Amino acid sequence: MFSGWEIVLVVAVLFLLFGASRLPKLAKSLGQSRRAFKEGLEEMENELKDDGEPKAIDGATEKEA
Repeated sequence: MFSGWEIVLVVAVLFLLFGASRLPKLAKSLGQSRRAFKEGLEEMENELKDDGEPKAIDGATEKEA
């Protein structure tokens, strides 16, 4: 997929653009975003398994006809 030199080059460019002090902050925020996205997907999958229909996000109930 990626060779070792390509990864080294990307890391070097990141150091030049953001600096060594900002990279840990960026990595942390990326990890938190990924975790939140994954939790949201799992929650939606669980809702679909429970009743077959997605629930309203704001807690509003649907009107029955």
